[in-house]
Amino acid sequence: MKKKCLVMLGTLLVLLGLISVAVAETAPPKDLKKHTKAGKYVTSLEAYEMWKINPDKVKILDCRIQEEYAYVGHANMAHSIPSRLWVGKWNEEKKDYDLQDNPTFEAQVKRKFSQSDTILVMCRSGHRSASSVDRLTKVGFTNVYNIIDGFEGDKIKDEESYLNGKRMKNGWKNSGAPWTYDLDSKLIYTNLTYKLAAP
Repeated sequence: MKKKCLVMLGTLLVLLGLISVAVAETAPPKDLKKHTKAGKYVTSLEAYEMWKINPDKVKILDCRIQEEYAYVGHANMAHSIPSRLWVGKWNEEKKDYDLQDNPTFEAQVKRKFSQSDTILVMCRSGHRSASSVDRLTKVGFTNVYNIIDGFEGDKIKDEESYLNGKRMKNGWKNSGAPWTYDLDSKLIYTNLTYKLAAP
């Protein structure tokens, strides 16, 4: 009886794993900046469903800078490991602040996750997460997905709408999936020993 229960439990776990992967059958996005070498894509809602089915093996990784994670909000279960870091330097040409690659990103992910985990990577809109996925596949992670609509989503492009230019089109924050401003010490990025080049 005990052996039969163990076999049934094992079968159930395998099925749950297959279902979680089957949920993630999103086509490559039209925006080429969101493409990855791995070619695995999910939307925010698909990512949340995959995590709900198998939270022990499916991990949500938020690769945005710590300030975005803390002050814009984040998925409740998302681990914060920034792939790029804010250096405080304004870029007049881009009309934005420059970010610099986090040299400890891959090492931090290796410390936090197993190579066999399914890792779903999120940034603001799907661009930084695409390059983060590529960095992780380069160091041996094989089951890494880009969350193509990110946390905040894409900008609405409608001159007639008061939401024009706002990130309200899709994304985790707009999808109904759970998110929070609260910080959990088990999930936040605390490696303050990185060295960045002077701005």
